[in-house]
Amino acid sequence: MTTSTILLLLLSLFIAAGLSFYQYFYKVKIRTRTYWILAFLRFVSVFGVLLLLINPILSRKTFEVIKTPLPIVVDNSSSITDLKVDATVKELQQKLASNSALKDKFDLQSYRFDNEFESSETYDFKGKQTNIEEVAKNLKSIYKNAVFPTVLISDGNQTTGNDYVYSFDATNKVYPLVVGDTTTFLDLKVSQLNVNKYAFHKNKFPVEVFLNYSGTKSLNANFKISQGNSTLATQTIAFSPSKKSAVVNVLLPANQVGLQIFKASITSGETEKNTYNNTKNFAVEIIDQKTNIAIVTEINHPDVGALKRAIESNAQRKVTIVKPNDIKSLSDYNVLILYQPSSNFKQLFENNKLAGINTFIITGISTDFALLNQQQNNLVFKMSGQREDYSAQYQSQFNLFALDNISFEQFPPLQNAFGTVTTNSNVSVLLSSSIRNIQTNAPLLAFAENQGKRSAFLLGENIWKWRLQSHIDTKSYEQFDVFVDKIIQYLASNNSKKSLVVNHESFYNSGDAIEITAQFFNKNYELDDKARLTISVTNKNTRKVKQYDLLKSNNAYKVNLDGLAAGQYTFSVKELNTNTVYNGYFEILDFDIEKQFVNPDLNKLQQLATQTQGQVYMPNQVDTLIKSLLDNTSYKAIEKAIVKKTPLIDWVWLLVLVALSLAAEWFVRKYNGLL
Repeated sequence: MTTSTILLLLLSLFIAAGLSFYQYFYKVKIRTRTYWILAFLRFVSVFGVLLLLINPILSRKTFEVIKTPLPIVVDNSSSITDLKVDATVKELQQKLASNSALKDKFDLQSYRFDNEFESSETYDFKGKQTNIEEVAKNLKSIYKNAVFPTVLISDGNQTTGNDYVYSFDATNKVYPLVVGDTTTFLDLKVSQLNVNKYAFHKNKFPVEVFLNYSGTKSLNANFKISQGNSTLATQTIAFSPSKKSAVVNVLLPANQVGLQIFKASITSGETEKNTYNNTKNFAVEIIDQKTNIAIVTEINHPDVGALKRAIESNAQRKVTIVKPNDIKSLSDYNVLILYQPSSNFKQLFENNKLAGINTFIITGISTDFALLNQQQNNLVFKMSGQREDYSAQYQSQFNLFALDNISFEQFPPLQNAFGTVTTNSNVSVLLSSSIRNIQTNAPLLAFAENQGKRSAFLLGENIWKWRLQSHIDTKSYEQFDVFVDKIIQYLASNNSKKSLVVNHESFYNSGDAIEITAQFFNKNYELDDKARLTISVTNKNTRKVKQYDLLKSNNAYKVNLDGLAAGQYTFSVKELNTNTVYNGYFEILDFDIEKQFVNPDLNKLQQLATQTQGQVYMPNQVDTLIKSLLDNTSYKAIEKAIVKKTPLIDWVWLLVLVALSLAAEWFVRKYNGLL
């Protein structure tokens, strides 16, 4: 409290006392008890009012002890049960969480993780994936700028996510408690299998298989790939203590159209503790034709190479780069990409009026806009000879096909001639354009359909910069390539418009996220937000049926079917208001990645401990771990002073006291006839 405030409070005391004296004692000959009561009440009222006017700030200091956090993180994946250490894990967690000395020194927090990370003290060990990197991310977020130790109770076997060794903060020590038998058992394992999802009929497709061996003696293993009762490929692999891995590359024939299931397996004459990881099923969908796309251009430009790479990232697409006068037969192609058409494209446009091939027109500085105005009527161009940079603005109401915003607004601008572009009524705009954050109300990427013929328009060159920027942002070309593939898929399809469009995979691995999306359109082919979609899923073997509702997201309806057992399934998506139905099929392959392990990954956990300057402990060393944490002087509780300042005007009871004092004074005066 400042000196001026204290002086004002003293002055208030004198003023309140003076007014009370003047009112009830000045020139009063007989000072009865009633006058003393009235004087006191008047003093309280006046002094209370003056206090409220001065409004001094009252400070109160308290102290809070902040302990160092100690997260106890438990692996809740099913591999803990498979290694038969689930009881051990619960016992270790309970021993740490209930230790009174640790409670006195640390703020104990219990967490569990599998594919996700959450606060919990209960464990069921049913997680289908293990993501230790997720632990590192969440601990960094929860305990920002704090120095703390972490106890990680796990087998160290990660099945998804990035390498966790370098994901943890190096300044915060991690103490792994390794569970599972570290004894080396003889084990053969199909550790990884790489194969494309699609292959073409009457071709051969490559399969790459990674095999691993753990053991102390040399042996010969038999590797084979089979389909049903037929063996398609066999090979003998020699392993030894010095050769514990092998890579097998096989070409398999694509003789049958449709979804084909294969099995890769490795066996030997030796007895193994875990034989589940000796086999791995995989599936390939055999299709009978490719989508042939022609990029027609007269100029050399980086856009052409970027488009070719993006389109051919889908194995179902084949791209040919050709000049307009070199095309012999339009029937050889499913889609024409006309890159910056000039006057030499006139004959191609005329020929395509009869062929009816869907087109993707990309304009730029070298484009003949007068020719485009003559050959199509979806867009009208009034362009000048001046150049301009156009940035993209995503239009969320676009509904011709499902596409997420991949940060289009952050991509570099495209270059095109300056001018105005107007559209007719049947043009749908996915990306509009802006110039230096000023909306032009003109399209940048638009789609149109006239009498069954589909067209797309990209009004600007340098889309190669978008692909590069997407890779910089996401460390992958996948998002951009999927964006281009969606455009080609729309143009490659000549089907009439459907009111119910459902997207799903033909097969899933057991444990993968099984998500089916659907869109329902009204008669004007607008996304219907009031649709009621349900899905009925039937197991072909057991005939068991499950019903789900599809939930509305941004521009589609979605359902997650996680938890279904391996097998073949048929499903039916139905819109309840119109009874529109879509029937489909998918298969879940029997593959539990958490059953692939026979030992904990001790090496990885040791690397993690070394990286964070922690130490690895075994279950029988938990008391040593507790003693180490208690003896570590780096972790001390901090006493934090908290000063709380409260203005006196916030004291409601002072105002109540003033009101009661005035009321009591009036009542006493009234009672004694002094009014």
